[in-house]
Order: sequence, then structure tokens, then C-alpha cells
Amino acid sequence: MSGPPAPGPLEAYAARFDGLFSTPAQRRGFREYLAGLLLPRDRNKTPTCLAGTEPVVGAQHPAVQRLQFFLSASTWDHERVNSPRVELLLADPATAPHPGGVLVIHDSGDRKDGKATAHVGRQWLGRLGKTDNGIVTVTTCWADENFYHPLHAVPYSPAHHFPKGKSHPDFRTKLQIAAELAGTAKAAGGGLPRHGRRLRLRRPGQLPQATRRGRAAVNGVRWCPSDMTDAEWVVVRNALPVPAWLEGRGGQPETGHGPKPRQ
Repeated sequence: MSGPPAPGPLEAYAARFDGLFSTPAQRRGFREYLAGLLLPRDRNKTPTCLAGTEPVVGAQHPAVQRLQFFLSASTWDHERVNSPRVELLLADPATAPHPGGVLVIHDSGDRKDGKATAHVGRQWLGRLGKTDNGIVTVTTCWADENFYHPLHAVPYSPAHHFPKGKSHPDFRTKLQIAAELAGTAKAAGGGLPRHGRRLRLRRPGQLPQATRRGRAAVNGVRWCPSDMTDAEWVVVRNALPVPAWLEGRGGQPETGHGPKPRQ
């Protein structure tokens, strides 16, 4: 490695990934990126924040330029880096999946101006609670009552990014991406154990008149808006574990989850 080591015990962790980077500059960039993510700072979503410099005026700082190049132009493979990260989490008893945890599928969006940036489009941004121009990423996380850690993430590309729109073979809805990520987590060992809790996934289908908060009641049960089709629900449902109550191991059915009762 060329350049200063990562702070404290982070160096031993970062060294595990050195073989996945082809140049000393990439290995240095990886260490600076990790440190920027983990150090106590108000924000860590931009290169200036990751490098600990002032927004805008600090954009030309050498540390910021190194991070910018590492994240946007360097040739390392993020999936190859993520795989051993997940393996380390699953191998450690302190972070390995167990029956008391859940696999969480979530789509998180951030506002983004313009149309040229990859994956950007006008869509629902849950973080803002409204439809706006932005980028949405579908993620899986393992969580229990004490901690959580991310497993995999895939950005959603709106239909207008494809020549044939939604009919293009590469287009995938957020729910299709979610189903694939659930399968990926299960294959990696990060899915729910067979005797774990059921993933909480709400599938409303066709909703009646929504309330002001974007929810509606069907037979007294509250449902959340979704664009999941019946075919997509079949794919997602098959990726979920068997609920404990179906196997006579206690608990009870959850309400407000699964296909909506037909009118």
C-alpha cells in the first residue's frame, strides 16, 4: 500500500480488501473513503464532507479530488468489494443472522436535479414523502433489536432511461429488484433462517380512495400504497421465509401485509 494507513483498527479491516484494488492510489482511496464514512461528522454524502473540508470552497482540496476520482472514475468493482464485506459480517457471531432478526427491504431516495445523471427521474422519494426528481436505491439490510447492517444495494432506473421504456428487457421495477435482492441475501447466507420472523412487506394491490396520508382502509385493515402487481407479489412471496405461526411455532398472522382482500 502507498500512503498513510487508515486510523486505528480500521487499517486491519481495510487491508483485507487490498487484493481487490489494482493500484496503490485505489487502496489509499478506499481507506480515505472508509474513514470518511465512519468518522463522526454531520454529513458524509459528498466528497467534501467525506474529506472533512468545507462544502463548495473545499472542492478543490487534494483529498476531495482523490475521493472524487476514486468514487466516480476509478476502475474497481463495487460488487467484488461488497462480497467479502458481507462474508465478514455473516461469519462473525456478533453480526451473523439469527432467528430473532429480520431481513429488511427498503427503497431510499434522494433529490437530484437534471435528467442526465444515471438513474435520475421523477419518482416517489420516501425520505421526502413526495414525488420529486431524484435517485432511488433498493437495499437489503439485516436487523435485530440491537443493530443493523446493509447487505446489498441496486439503484432503480426509471423507464425513460431505456429505449423501449418498461417493455425493454433490462427494465426492472423496484419490486422486481427487491425480489432479486432477497434471493441474493438468501444465497449469501444473509437471508432469514427458516425459523426467523417473517419479512414485513405490505402489498395492497388496487387501493380504494386513499386518505390524506396516502393510506387506505380495507375491511378495517390499514394498507400502504404500492405499485406491486399480482405477478410481482408471487415472485417476492416465494423469496420470504415460512411464518412461525404456519408451522405451529407460536405467534399470529400479521395484518396489513400480503395481498389485499378482494372487494
